[in-house]
Amino acid sequence: MASLSCSSSDSRERSTIMTTQESAPSFARDIQPLFRPADRVSMRWAFDLGSYQDVRAHAQAILGRLASGTMPCDGKWPEEQITLFRRWVEAGMPA
Repeated sequence: MASLSCSSSDSRERSTIMTTQESAPSFARDIQPLFRPADRVSMRWAFDLGSYQDVRAHAQAILGRLASGTMPCDGKWPEEQITLFRRWVEAGMPA
């Protein structure tokens, strides 16, 4: 597995996509929008953060880096977004 690192310094603007407690997050609706274009460019050398297959294949490593605050490289995600990503993983990573 490739190590995860990046070199972006974009501003930290992200909209949190909310899901209901009853529904599992989906990649297309909830997870893919969390990754900014600059995040995708920064990680392009390893895999595509816009690709369901790539993010699914690397989900545990991504979650570890998000939780530790080392991804994205220009600042930690808000806890709500990390929790959303974790819920998606725990739900079986639906498309």
